[in-house]
Amino acid sequence: MNNMYKNEYIPPTLTVDAILFQIIDKKLNVLLIQRTGEPFKDQWALPGIYNAVGETTHHALSRALLRKAGVDLSQIHRVEQLYTFDTVARDPRGHAVSVSYMCLGYDIMPKTDAGVQHPTWFPVDDLPELAFDHVSIIRYARRRLASKMTYTNIVAALLPNEFTLSELQVVHEAIFDHSLDKRNFRKKFLSLDFIKETGAIRQNGAHRPAKLYRFNTRKLQEIVSNY
Repeated sequence: MNNMYKNEYIPPTLTVDAILFQIIDKKLNVLLIQRTGEPFKDQWALPGIYNAVGETTHHALSRALLRKAGVDLSQIHRVEQLYTFDTVARDPRGHAVSVSYMCLGYDIMPKTDAGVQHPTWFPVDDLPELAFDHVSIIRYARRRLASKMTYTNIVAALLPNEFTLSELQVVHEAIFDHSLDKRNFRKKFLSLDFIKETGAIRQNGAHRPAKLYRFNTRKLQEIVSNY
């Protein structure tokens, strides 16, 4: 055993952080809160909380979102554990291990009740200065999301129940951060047989009416595709 571990055992602090994504104005946005205490007082950060004894990390996630960001976990369409960040110096107060969760939703409106910490949406490409290592966590989450978009139907969690093919393409472009050829995108995605026409259409001003689609299932499924 390494000599550094022969002294009294002091466990690190366990925290839970939420990376909540949704599409706003055709851009990938993340929900941040403004810290009310030290360290990093008044700086922006991910909603996070200490994991209490006897509490699962998933329950701590629910508390962090509700108490600090005014978001009920039931509003979120997809929740999955992302990664455990355990760099020793990530928190100036001492060794803190963060279990992070990636959360995806559509049309989520945080409540602004007393006690929440000014929850605000920010485009991931235009973030303010963030506390701790939260910039790195957000970047990691985006890469993970982009990767899962290539082999699963996770995009369903970022869309309403009914959507147009243009809206579907917008979400992909926001995640991948580059434009996609309209014709090729539609041909590839329709070939996957993961969506179906609803029979309804949406009139978009002076533009041609657009067909509405829905996913055959909103449960996570693997697909075979490359964008």
